[in-house]
Amino acid sequence: MKIGLYFGSFNPIHVGHLIIANHLVQNSDISKVWLVVSPHNPHKEKSSLLADNHRLRMVRLAIEDNPKLKASDIEFKLQQPSYTIHTLTHLSEKYPDKEFALIMGADNLSSFHKWKNYETILKNHHLYVYPRPGADGGALANHHNVTWVNAPLMEISSTQIREAIKNKKDVRYLLTESVHDYVKEMNFYKK
Repeated sequence: MKIGLYFGSFNPIHVGHLIIANHLVQNSDISKVWLVVSPHNPHKEKSSLLADNHRLRMVRLAIEDNPKLKASDIEFKLQQPSYTIHTLTHLSEKYPDKEFALIMGADNLSSFHKWKNYETILKNHHLYVYPRPGADGGALANHHNVTWVNAPLMEISSTQIREAIKNKKDVRYLLTESVHDYVKEMNFYKK
């Protein structure tokens, strides 16, 4: 079984993430997508993140009715900051019967050469890359272990959503109803 790992801060998870994840399980050889909530991306400031348990809760709320999507807190149990190579090694040892692939935007592929042990990841794992505005994937765009996915081009970002909430804008159509309700109930992103 091929599992697509879709890593992210999911701060918050939005419909763009869900459209990409669902597109992959419907239109590729990936059987399930695990949305891996990253406690600390080494390339992002930790101070801007909601607590891990809240971001995981939002992912669970967003996907509760889709059996092909799973929320994963695997990186919460690993050493931080989180490096994809460590997570892949851990998962491959824990689930030897599963094949793990990475799902990422073209913008991440463009900077993939900066990731820890990126050559090992590329050698042992397939990358499924979806389009992102203004990104062509860089030098690795035509690597034999990179598959371009004709997923919808999403110009939604969690940063934009947080900024909109802070400015008292209506974001209800950018989040699932359950995530929107949770964000409102918990008063997230207001400051």
